[in-house]
Amino acid sequence: MDDNKNKTILVIDDTERNLDMARSILQDYDVIPCTSGADALKVVRDEQIHLILLNTHMPDMDGYTLCRKLKQYPNTQEIPIIFITAETDEKSIEKVYDLGGADYVTQPFKAKELLARVRVQLQVQEMIRELDMMATRDVLTRVLNRKRFFELGEPLFNASGSELYVLMIDIDYLKKINDQYGHDVGDIVLKTVANVIKDVLPPDAIFGRMGGEDFSVMYTAQTHELSMDIVSDILKTVAETQILLKDGSAVSCTISIGIGRKYPEFNSLGSLLQEADITLCQAKESGRNTSIFRDR
Repeated sequence: MDDNKNKTILVIDDTERNLDMARSILQDYDVIPCTSGADALKVVRDEQIHLILLNTHMPDMDGYTLCRKLKQYPNTQEIPIIFITAETDEKSIEKVYDLGGADYVTQPFKAKELLARVRVQLQVQEMIRELDMMATRDVLTRVLNRKRFFELGEPLFNASGSELYVLMIDIDYLKKINDQYGHDVGDIVLKTVANVIKDVLPPDAIFGRMGGEDFSVMYTAQTHELSMDIVSDILKTVAETQILLKDGSAVSCTISIGIGRKYPEFNSLGSLLQEADITLCQAKESGRNTSIFRDR
C-alpha cells in the first residue's frame, strides 16, 4: 500500500460524482482530480503523473483531443492513459487504442475491475522503466552507460559552441584499493564516487561511465571560470568524502580530471573526448588529484 501512495494518478472527468467515485476506489493512490482538459494540461506540467484516467466526453475538450495533445509532448507521451467510456462498441474501443490509449474502463465503475486495470498499467510502466535503465545505465553505478552517453552527447556537441566542456575522470589508484580491500570495496568506491560527482554537476550535465574507473562529463558553462569552478568542486568534494564500508571502517580516494573545450579544431565529439583523454594522462603524470586544461 505504501508503494501505491508514491504513484500519482490524474483523474480527468467533468462530473464530480465520477471523480468522487474514482477517488474512493483509488484511495490507496495519490489521486489528483481534474474537471477539464485545460486544467489537466497545467497539472501534467507541474506534477509527476504515473497514470491518467480520462473521460472520453467532456464539454471544453474531449478526451480524444486531450489524449492527442498529451501524446505530442516528450514529457507526457509515455504516461499510460486509461479511457473512461460508456461506449463499448468495436469502433469506439478501436479509437481508444488508435489514439495511444493503454486501456479503457466502462462506467459505472466496477471497483475491482478499475483497480486491476490501474495496477496492470502501473506494473507495465515499471517494467518499461527497468528495461530502459538496463539499456541506458551502467549496472553498477546507475549513471549513463557509454552507448547512451554518446547518444545524448552527439546532439549537444552539434548544437554547442566554445561554451561546451568535456571532462575525462579517472579514480586514482583504484587497483590498489581493489588489491588491498577486495573488489567489493572497489565497487563501493566506484558507486560512491559516481554519486558524489553526480551531486556536484549542473542539472543538465551528461554524465556516464566509460568503463573501469573512467567517467566522462559533458556540460555547458557561460564562462571558463564557471567551468573551472565545477571542476574544482568535483575534485574537492571527492577528496573530502569518507566512503563507509560494511564493517564500519572508511576509505577515501582522489580523482584526476582531463578537460577539453570545444574549439574549432574539434569537429566531432570523439576528437573532443580524445583531447580530454590526453589532458587526463597529463593530470595523472603530474601527481594525480588534479586537473589539466590546455588553452588554445
